[in-house]
Amino acid sequence: MEKNKIKEIFDRSAATYDKTWEKLAPVNDSLHLLMGAGLSGLPEKARILCVGAGTGAELVYMAKKFPYWTFTAVDPSAAMLDVCRRRLKEMGMEDRCEFYADYLENLSLPNDYEAATSILVSQFITDKKARMGFFQNIAAKLKPGGLLISADLSGDINSCEYEPMLNVWASMMMDGDVQSQSMENIRQTHQSGISFLPPVEVAGMIGAAGFKKPVLFYQMAFIHGWFCRKTHSFIPHGI
Repeated sequence: MEKNKIKEIFDRSAATYDKTWEKLAPVNDSLHLLMGAGLSGLPEKARILCVGAGTGAELVYMAKKFPYWTFTAVDPSAAMLDVCRRRLKEMGMEDRCEFYADYLENLSLPNDYEAATSILVSQFITDKKARMGFFQNIAAKLKPGGLLISADLSGDINSCEYEPMLNVWASMMMDGDVQSQSMENIRQTHQSGISFLPPVEVAGMIGAAGFKKPVLFYQMAFIHGWFCRKTHSFIPHGI
């Protein structure tokens, strides 16, 4: 999917995005719970890079759980980031976050972040080389040994498990009143709308981008979450 098209989609949906997915909040809650546990060993005053921060769901969770952390929120959709900024301002946490309405590769950010998050972002990068570059850009911003938490939609369309899982996923969307997510729409999106790849392929891509072997710590139907550390020998190349 082209960058400008993705940005337009999220710009249009920013005002209603959180409301649309409100009934499916337990999915986010479970991911955030495990994500917080995985990040709990970081320094008390860690600096966190949130790539594709959107309306700030994981950022808000981390800001509440870790009161001395500071954050850099990056997202190409200024409208989504405006929602994120308002949420943090309402909670008196806006001064702990910097906001950049742009793509990570366009920004001159420091390379000393203790951790980075990328939640349901890289799946929109349909070119495999560009997707690898996305993870390489994240690695370049982390300290040696820095932690990445990444989650994406992932699955093997050709496996025998795909159709039963698709039924469960579509039923969940129906229960959550997400009307745009019919079974056929979801299937079409997986086939041609996003980079829907088998989990082992996504993990391999992350590892090859400058990280140690990713650990699958979370799965909820098609959502797979990995954590991994930047290799100490990582050298930015071709970014």
